[in-house]
Amino acid sequence: MPSTRLLACLLALLLTGLAAPALAQTPGQELQAYEDALARGERHANLWQAGWTGVYATSLAVNAWQASEASDRDDRYDARVGVVKSALALGGMFLDRQPHPRAHRELRDGGGDIESARRLLEAVAEEERQRRSLEARLGSLAVNAAAGLLIAVGDGRERDGAINFATGMLVSELQLQTQPRQATSAVNRFQPARVSIGDIHLEGEYALLVGPNQLGVALRY
Repeated sequence: MPSTRLLACLLALLLTGLAAPALAQTPGQELQAYEDALARGERHANLWQAGWTGVYATSLAVNAWQASEASDRDDRYDARVGVVKSALALGGMFLDRQPHPRAHRELRDGGGDIESARRLLEAVAEEERQRRSLEARLGSLAVNAAAGLLIAVGDGRERDGAINFATGMLVSELQLQTQPRQATSAVNRFQPARVSIGDIHLEGEYALLVGPNQLGVALRY
């Protein structure tokens, strides 16, 4: 048992000596890290918004043309269904904006208050998680299921209805997965850690460090 305590103490001293000087952050450095994360999130959000708005606007235009001009009757029917789906998706892009641009402005106007900055970043990170949750998929599930049923049951083409449903869900999932997540990464950089060796208990924080040609764990006590 004495050797176990000695080993734990030596480990704690070693980790403290290695981690603390390299990973300690002043409030100013922490605030700058948060601002950098939200700035990257804002750029990502603007690109994401412009890209997917363009995708759905193009889809709407193509479907609207095919709905009246396509030579095949099935293609015209599918295009009319596609017009409704594209219009709903395009409307969602305008009504449901990403939080990063607004949060970045709030952080810049916050006067350097670190506690307010932490709460703001945590709120944005929570919204990022909500945007990838099961609930966030229910809307696209309902729209794509209705479209698939219209084709499969309403028009008697089960295979085409299934393909329409699967394709729509794939596009929706791609839209969700390409959303910004910089706030989540910044908040989750350090997580609470508790290590027990015998009756010795050590508390601190850990973070996964991923970079070019390296993968490691940083510990802070």
